[in-house]
Amino acid sequence: MKVSIEAGEIVGEIYEGLLKKISKTAQAILDARVLYPDSSLADLYDELTMPVELRRAHQANDKAVMEAYDMTKIVDGKKTWLTESETVARLFEMYEELTK
Repeated sequence: MKVSIEAGEIVGEIYEGLLKKISKTAQAILDARVLYPDSSLADLYDELTMPVELRRAHQANDKAVMEAYDMTKIVDGKKTWLTESETVARLFEMYEELTK
């Protein structure tokens, strides 16, 4: 019984850490947007002109979410992120499981 409680506490701590990381990176996105009060979302998210702060904030958030969902694979013995198409496929698999 004690082992399962300890395992549960470890899982809870990992979850809390990931949740805090995602919350922090999401806030960084909002903070970056505030730096450009006269820009529309269309302006901010234009691929060619996106502000560096906003792009970096989104990249950090992407990594935090990918880490939380373990969206990695092993390539040549090294752990790497899934490609965009692999990520979309995994998300659809997860959705399928949720809607069964």
